[in-house]
Amino acid sequence: MAVRHHLIRVGPGAVWDVLADGHRYAEWVVGTSESHPVRGHWPRKDAAIRYEVRLGPVRLTNETTVRSCEEGTRLELEAHAGPLGTARIAIELRPWGEHCLVIVDEHPLRGAGGRLHNIGFEALIQLRHRAMLARLARLCEDEARIPGGARRPLGQVTVGPDTGGARDA
Repeated sequence: MAVRHHLIRVGPGAVWDVLADGHRYAEWVVGTSESHPVRGHWPRKDAAIRYEVRLGPVRLTNETTVRSCEEGTRLELEAHAGPLGTARIAIELRPWGEHCLVIVDEHPLRGAGGRLHNIGFEALIQLRHRAMLARLARLCEDEARIPGGARRPLGQVTVGPDTGGARDA
């Protein structure tokens, strides 16, 4: 079971706001693009979003369904990855002082992912989670720096004393 945690320097409410927006899934989940809700009201139970995974010239359309939601603290998802099968992904948010400790727990459920699951596969999931949580943290922390909490358009350059110079989103 691949479990990873990351301290994000905003409160749990700010992190939840990003997780609760199905249109933003592709902004923080590594390997996905163009996410949009397809069923229900994300992140309520049984709601689903669809997104693309691009592997070179190959484009796969996948779907993720909410299996459990405790608003503001816990989101359990089932990711359907076509021939690779499905995976359970639990995301927990814990207050940590004025910050948020995010814990991600993922493991394959069905299909090839479950049958081929081994220590090498675990290492790949850990690398993906590290990148995913870093993206989520950057997204949440960057938005917290913007007066009024407005979202910064993707690709906009941020310059300021806290950013260490210019950086792409």
